[in-house]
Amino acid sequence: MMPSFDEWGSTPPAGPVVLSVSHAGADYPAELRAALRVPPAALRGLEDRRVDAVAHAARRDEPMLVQRLGRAWIDLNRSERERDPRVDEGAPPLCRPILSAKLRSGLGLVPRRVTGAGDLWARRFTAAEIEARIIADHRPYHDRLELLLLAARARYGVAVLLDLHSMPPLAEDGPQVVIGDRFGRTAAGRFARTLEAETRAAGIRVTRNAPYAGGFIVERQGAPERSIHAVQVELDRRLYLDATLDAPGEGLAATAALVRRMIDALAAEALAGTLPQAAE
Repeated sequence: MMPSFDEWGSTPPAGPVVLSVSHAGADYPAELRAALRVPPAALRGLEDRRVDAVAHAARRDEPMLVQRLGRAWIDLNRSERERDPRVDEGAPPLCRPILSAKLRSGLGLVPRRVTGAGDLWARRFTAAEIEARIIADHRPYHDRLELLLLAARARYGVAVLLDLHSMPPLAEDGPQVVIGDRFGRTAAGRFARTLEAETRAAGIRVTRNAPYAGGFIVERQGAPERSIHAVQVELDRRLYLDATLDAPGEGLAATAALVRRMIDALAAEALAGTLPQAAE
């Protein structure tokens, strides 16, 4: 079976940085469209609209995974346990203590709602339907990402995941880029500081872990104690889309150039950290 994501990059990896774009997918299977109670266009509210175009423009020869299926089918940035009983017959009750805020708000493994459109589905999905998506689409993405990071670490002694997302505009004077490392749990602090420095040098407002601290992808893949670091980067869509926040805009090239500098800076920081320290 063909995977539901596309992969680029050399083997072995040409550097310590691996790229992930999990929320830009816009392919929706017929069985998903048949279950909708809203127009298919409403699903765009769940997409990190065209952030894959930024990633492609920024990437050189780094390994990169890009999911083709839309987030409405299955959200790769959620744990398999984040199943919503309001849309999933195989999900546990909502009272269980493991539930995340995202799940409680309707943005679980299979999203229940989208801003501006309300509830998405005309029916609940069976346990077998959701489990088939987990096996066919969720696990293969994470397993492949893990193998790429292990290959990078084997070659360079360290690996860094850059998990690229985009966000709707926040407050007018709010951050335009948000760096997430799960409050330091998924990457050494020097990587987030490096990304913040690159962003500020471009004259762009940046924060760390607020309002987005990183999702399941960096939580699953990041293991600083094993020299595998993972950071999530959220880009304000106004940076690279047009005024309708739909098509690529004039800022796409500059945003891709920023992401390119982020990749280079992460690679340099990673490799510098593996060099022997000079004696004082």
